[in-house]
Amino acid sequence: MTDADLHFYFDPVCPFAWLTSTWVRQVIAAREYRVEWRLVSLRIMNSHLDYASHFPPEYEAGHNAGLRLLRVAARARREHGAAALDPLQAAIGQALMERRPWAEDLPMLDPAREVPFVEGILADAGLPPQLAVALHDESEDAEIRAETEAALSLTGRDVGTPILHVEPPGGSAFFGPVISRRPSDAEAVELWDHVVALARFPGFSEFKRSLRERPQLRAFGVEPGEVGQVEDWHAGSRRLKR
Repeated sequence: MTDADLHFYFDPVCPFAWLTSTWVRQVIAAREYRVEWRLVSLRIMNSHLDYASHFPPEYEAGHNAGLRLLRVAARARREHGAAALDPLQAAIGQALMERRPWAEDLPMLDPAREVPFVEGILADAGLPPQLAVALHDESEDAEIRAETEAALSLTGRDVGTPILHVEPPGGSAFFGPVISRRPSDAEAVELWDHVVALARFPGFSEFKRSLRERPQLRAFGVEPGEVGQVEDWHAGSRRLKR
């Protein structure tokens, strides 16, 4: 893809990246807005950390699952073009996030179910199910690592996902916006205009609070219309250590 208005770097297992992406899709539906989906890995971003001492117990398995899905995305892009990431990102998010809570069931963490699960996602995206063979192909990691480093070169390293690059190549990039609820269609464009206005100001660098609602997603036990429990996050994640 060329002449994109936005480069959206996503990790498939990040619920906030998913919520932000659905908001961006609301903006796309309301305006002629072109988005290029790009890859960023939480597992690679945090590779210098000891997961056992820095994160809740489930984080390492989740981030590893995200890396495996990004391998499939990298293979799909190489074989079917950058446009293939648009339906694939949407299909992955629907399958992972708009489902019963992860604590009850997550096929990505079950070796016997992972491949059929991803084959179904690929079929939903209109892509060959055979691309699921890339899940455990570590040769894809070099491309994902390079794209992760490219994203971090735009923002600095103390960030999470998503990373958005507005009006590339010369525009600003930032971590977020992090949202825990979807806006209404009427709110979506107004909210986006405010975000872009901030991003365009060259002196703007941060607007933050660490208290977050649990994301309004079935995968995290929060039904549409409910308000999730407020949690205190540090440095973009629920780390056990700062």
